[in-house]
Amino acid sequence: MAFDPLQERGIPLDEQLRNWRELNVTPIDPDAADPYTRCRIITMNGIEVEAVMFSHHAARHCSDPDVKRRLAQVRYIESQQQKAVNWLLPGSSSVLETTIAYEQVAVDLTAWVARMEPDPYLKQAYQFGVLEDFDHLYRYANLYEMIEHRKADKIVDRLTEVMPGRPTYLHHRDPVDNVRRPYERSRTEPLSRLHALTITAAEQQTMNFYMNVGPLHMEPIARQLYQEIGMVEEEHVTHYESLVDPGESWWEMLLNHEFNECYLYHSFMETETDPRVRAIWELHLGMELEHLRLAGELFKRFDGRDPEQVLAPALPPPVTFESNKGYIRDLLTTQVDVTTLGTGYVREAHERFTRMQQAVMGGEEPPSERVIEDNRAISGREYRLETEGPHPVGVRLTP
Repeated sequence: MAFDPLQERGIPLDEQLRNWRELNVTPIDPDAADPYTRCRIITMNGIEVEAVMFSHHAARHCSDPDVKRRLAQVRYIESQQQKAVNWLLPGSSSVLETTIAYEQVAVDLTAWVARMEPDPYLKQAYQFGVLEDFDHLYRYANLYEMIEHRKADKIVDRLTEVMPGRPTYLHHRDPVDNVRRPYERSRTEPLSRLHALTITAAEQQTMNFYMNVGPLHMEPIARQLYQEIGMVEEEHVTHYESLVDPGESWWEMLLNHEFNECYLYHSFMETETDPRVRAIWELHLGMELEHLRLAGELFKRFDGRDPEQVLAPALPPPVTFESNKGYIRDLLTTQVDVTTLGTGYVREAHERFTRMQQAVMGGEEPPSERVIEDNRAISGREYRLETEGPHPVGVRLTP
């Protein structure tokens, strides 16, 4: 039977608090863990960070002290969930290894969402973005080989190919061309809301990660590459967050956030291969069911509607991390030369795009291109992982 979070009983809020021993989770073994277990961990960290920050912003716009206290109670538990999830990542992994895992998340999660998205306009937004994250994976993999003298094969486990996507230097667009048209909350499918929340949160945590870890590198090319791709992630967050209808009230947005957390924890509980990690997904799902119930109470109080009026009657099929090699290759052959203009997409380098390129490049070759050239000089060739044959486009776009 389909799982309906609104009909399920969760863990009472006053029983959700954990002590330090309970929060001190044992990290996964980077050499033995399923790469998609790591991807699920990274995804849920992004979702929990988004939940915490959204709650803080809601509290800053709320004048009712009782509601602020309720938000604070739930937010503290969400913060504990975030720590338990993120601390599953092993400290033995380098920043670059974690970065490559972040980009594997971006590729395979966004590709899966694009495949499942029912709205053609929203689907195009995810298809556009995934080709850029795919290229970021390629750039970081070459940096990894050049600096740490190791290959990304072990990290992605040949589940995700590593080769050029839409070249990173072509991602720098005028900010006005990163704003998309939002879905209409009264007409869109409930699944589309969940997709937009999920990908926005995932890209937001990537943006935050790069802006914080980028300057921790000593090598100039590494610092510069993180800076360049970090600016692209800012564009991606703008791109995805603009898909959400701004007419949703704070209480409707809170309800959607909590429902989405239930959806993802349930999805990962159903698909997780590591029993110990699955137990954490199951525990957190029990917590989120109660958070959803409490959000539903606030929604009914302030919006005067029942949660059933805006939420899906049951959870959609599980979000699944799986290989998307064929799908990415199809997108490369059809959309690698696409850019944005206004809220739409074009293939020609229009005036605003060209002006932005000239301003950002400053007449110099960008770090994303230099890292490939530097690795060729050191390793004798650039790093690629083409498991399905030669690159489908075959022509390398250069500045």
